[in-house]
Amino acid sequence: MPRFSVIVPAFKVQAYLHECLDSVLTQTFADLELIAVDDCSPDSCGAIIDEVAARDPRVRAVHLPRNVGLGQARNAGLALATGDYILFLDSDDSLVPGALEAVADRLERTDDPDVLVFDYARTYWTGEVSRNTFAALLTEQGRAPFALADRPDLLKLLMVVWNKAYRREFVEREGFAFPPGYYEDTPWTYPALLAASTIATLDRVCVHYRQRRQGGNILATTSRKHFDIFDQYDRVFAFLDARPALAHWKPVLYRRMVDHFSTLATARGRLPRGSRAEFFRRARAHCRRYRAPGATPALRGRLRHALIRNGGHRVYRALWAGDRLRSRTRQVAGRGRRVLRAVALQVHYRIQLRLPVRSDLAVFAAYWNRGYSCNPAAIEEKVRELAPHIRTAWIADEAHHHTIPAGTRRLRPGSFGYWSALARAKYLVNNVNFDRRLVKRPGQIMVQTHHGTPLKTMGIDLQERPAAAGSMDFGQLLASADKWDYSLSANRHSTLVWERAYPSTCTVLEYGHPRNDVYQRAAAEDVARLRASLGIPEGRLAVLYAPTHRDYRRSQTPPIDVERFATALGPGFVLLTRAHYFSDTPLSGAAAHRIINVSDHPSVESLCLASDALVTDYSSLMFDYAVLDRPIVLHTGDWDAYQAARGTYFDVRECPPGAVARTEDELVDVFATGHWSGSRSARLRAAFRLRFCPYDDGLAAERVVRRVFLGESAGLPVVVPQEQRTPAPAPTPAAVPLPVTVPRPAAGRRPAQQGTGGLVPSQHA
Repeated sequence: MPRFSVIVPAFKVQAYLHECLDSVLTQTFADLELIAVDDCSPDSCGAIIDEVAARDPRVRAVHLPRNVGLGQARNAGLALATGDYILFLDSDDSLVPGALEAVADRLERTDDPDVLVFDYARTYWTGEVSRNTFAALLTEQGRAPFALADRPDLLKLLMVVWNKAYRREFVEREGFAFPPGYYEDTPWTYPALLAASTIATLDRVCVHYRQRRQGGNILATTSRKHFDIFDQYDRVFAFLDARPALAHWKPVLYRRMVDHFSTLATARGRLPRGSRAEFFRRARAHCRRYRAPGATPALRGRLRHALIRNGGHRVYRALWAGDRLRSRTRQVAGRGRRVLRAVALQVHYRIQLRLPVRSDLAVFAAYWNRGYSCNPAAIEEKVRELAPHIRTAWIADEAHHHTIPAGTRRLRPGSFGYWSALARAKYLVNNVNFDRRLVKRPGQIMVQTHHGTPLKTMGIDLQERPAAAGSMDFGQLLASADKWDYSLSANRHSTLVWERAYPSTCTVLEYGHPRNDVYQRAAAEDVARLRASLGIPEGRLAVLYAPTHRDYRRSQTPPIDVERFATALGPGFVLLTRAHYFSDTPLSGAAAHRIINVSDHPSVESLCLASDALVTDYSSLMFDYAVLDRPIVLHTGDWDAYQAARGTYFDVRECPPGAVARTEDELVDVFATGHWSGSRSARLRAAFRLRFCPYDDGLAAERVVRRVFLGESAGLPVVVPQEQRTPAPAPTPAAVPLPVTVPRPAAGRRPAQQGTGGLVPSQHA
């Protein structure tokens, strides 16, 4: 028998059904049966199900003679299920890649509980993805499996059937089945959680819950069928009455019921006009029938509960209308306060502009105020060392203030202190542009450090590439560049690009990247400490996977199947995955013991030091990683699409820093054969380093500080020749190729698609 039976009822969803069924059949975990139930749908759902069943023997097509509704259609599939575990999936939703493998792994690690609860994310037609707001309740920390009494807050989750896996023997023993009508999930999910002897959680998004623009959800309909909610709670309490041992849950279920009634009573567009008073009367009757001792709600919900209990329809409506009026009033007042504050800030700024420039103040920022990082951070640290008479301040959103050193003043964007600093600081350093409203004063010095050696097209070179440029204001871009006094460059290639892409009168400082100085300073003990902090097991080779952003894609789906890649690398490796901060798809998966998601780590330099090799595509991280003289592998499966949309300054495949793989299978093969760390890769890396890292000798920040902050134009640190440099030692001194196994697709499994999208490390474009 299969491990999983996935039941998909279908009715009038022909536009989404293929995607739904494919999301099940292309899972990396292939031991499943898919029971697709055509609920006598008037569109092409039945034909689609037959088509999919004809090409995959794991699909069982069921055609109902008449339309019976969602619950009864699920029952039809349930009667045919033979899997160890049952999962339900609505036909306009989809399983996330790797979901079933994650579920299977978690079930095995928690001794096959009766119920496993996993997470979901809402997906919108706009491309937005929003994770369940109660995701914290699904933590995997603590004992597992457990009883509901140990984690009662799980009842706060959305009571739907499709965010759980149910042991079939448990379902059959308890005799669970779906009733007819709306809200059919309610008398299934509550009893399932209450009756389960063992429960486990999986803190991972496994289902994408589609939010259609119009229709497709009972919550978007206006119908008397919403009155079915009363019958469904009758069934829930009948279940409790039949099991005296569960009687202590009645107060909890009562509060949940009243909350549900309250939400439905106040929701716009659900109850037909003129039926709300009747709804309140029936709600009052249910409250009187099922109220249990100890059912007092929390303080903020007591008034709402009291009105539902007493059928206070008119009072409830009046209070609700009054609350909405107060909310709108606060919004208007808030907008007024914001306008006044904005005016006050600009008046304050204009006053500060009339005061003298402070020669002892330097202001730094990076990556649109995301924290202490990159070239500005390395320069700021060196300023405190070599020019202690200069006070430093760092602009960052409050969430990133913890990354700023204790001796550096913290500035919140948009505050009065922020505008004072921009107006009066002599030195302004950033790797992107400051606020466009900044007025560059005589006596101020602005340093643009950039944030990587450019492979992809930048600046005004994007004018002919609308897919990448988007709504970029090129006039404003050039106005900002005109404020620069110095433009920092890591090599001759960068110098030529910056002068063309950002034409201005600034002076180019071809000094190297200050952020790379740490690669020459770090010792073996620093590397070991960083690896321990990341949880990299001793003796493992750590591969950092950091793909770049795709301008031609709205959703940044990973260009490779990271779970398959991590599995293929084998037990001797661990994969560090770093995604771009705009990414809507995390670079993590079921193989948790082989994948460490480091997307939120504040320092990409630390990740580079902790790793043995880098796998990337078109990210500028390759130019920095070459400084470490460690293996680099490029995956260029979508080069043509990337080149067409974004454009590049040269074909990196012709002068790569190491082995190049065009497909995911080739990438696995590079590691299987040892080419990733072979002599040819070393020769390519040496040539690449000679071309793009001529000044990255550990002294770049000192050159910048002495030239810009101390005014020394002569006597700057001499560039250390490549052969005399001593980069931080690799974690594994001799990278001996380890056996790599390539997992082959199981029956019905479709190989991972190549070159369909990607992500970017948060500190490299």
